[in-house]
Amino acid sequence: MGQLGQSSSSMQLTRAADYALRVMIHLATLPAGQRALLPALACATGAPKSFLSKILQALCHAGFIASQRGQSGGFQILAPGRQASIRTVIEAIDGPISLNLCLISGASCSRSSHCPAHPVWARAQEAMLEVLNTATVAELAEGANSLPPSVPLHSSI
Repeated sequence: MGQLGQSSSSMQLTRAADYALRVMIHLATLPAGQRALLPALACATGAPKSFLSKILQALCHAGFIASQRGQSGGFQILAPGRQASIRTVIEAIDGPISLNLCLISGASCSRSSHCPAHPVWARAQEAMLEVLNTATVAELAEGANSLPPSVPLHSSI
């Protein structure tokens, strides 16, 4: 494959979205009502603290987690966060998911009516979103809880 194929892929999950999903899964594995501090979340997810703090703000803004200051403070997952799909977590960080510019809602593509690839992009987009909609944070946390202690909960990028 030439140099064009060696550049970063636009179809790859962003690091921020990956860390966000890791945080959500980790928080969902904690006992109900338990909070985690930023350093513990950074350690559990492998994310740098400064980068993770911005992700946590976005997750709070989305209503998936809550933060509390003070001695008993930290971050806690909320009910909407437990029920959030992978898609909604990703979109809370990165915005709408689109395989191609021609599939972005409201975008116009002058070639879509006669482009042989457009129907393929549309089907691939629909299939991907369907998969991302089917798994919730709670389901992923259940799977993480069933792993033996020696198996890391989160892979590195």
